[in-house]
Amino acid sequence: MRGRPKEYEDSTVIEAAMEVFWTNGYEASSTQELCERTGLGRGSLYHAFGSKQKLYEQALSRYQELGLQAQADILNGPGTAKERLQALLQWGVDNDLTQEKRRSCMALFSVMERSNKDPVIAKINRAYVNKLEGIICHVILVGQRNGELHATQPALEVARAFLASYYGLRILGQSMPDRTFLSDVLQGTIARL
Repeated sequence: MRGRPKEYEDSTVIEAAMEVFWTNGYEASSTQELCERTGLGRGSLYHAFGSKQKLYEQALSRYQELGLQAQADILNGPGTAKERLQALLQWGVDNDLTQEKRRSCMALFSVMERSNKDPVIAKINRAYVNKLEGIICHVILVGQRNGELHATQPALEVARAFLASYYGLRILGQSMPDRTFLSDVLQGTIARL
């Protein structure tokens, strides 16, 4: 005997849930709102994903997958190493300042809201940062090898400092949403490379 056919696409549901979690965070996202935005009933939602937590994990992973692809495209794109690193910083500033909903980066928000409480979310976030760090480190290493960037420190150390500046810039994008202020931070970060 076969069950009822699935009348939705998991990816569509996950992306709809991602929008809810991105806007509200995990704690403030109600099952009712998730049902309304995904178009699924409560029973179908729980049957498909098991729990709000499992849906959040998949939504966060999808957000990070999309974000990592966009960031990798910038970092692996045309231009010098310094230009690509600057383009990544500018992408972060533009995303934070041009959103009509003024939402922070879902990945950053998940770290602050859930990583201390949830080892699965902490693991998802660590894997994401490690992947981004690897791409940044490669760009820096290439820049050091071709003499464009200072080679006085190991590329990994420089990549981690850059990553700290990048995420600091993203947080400042929420607390100091002033393009001139953020541009100064961006230029100072690039100047140190």
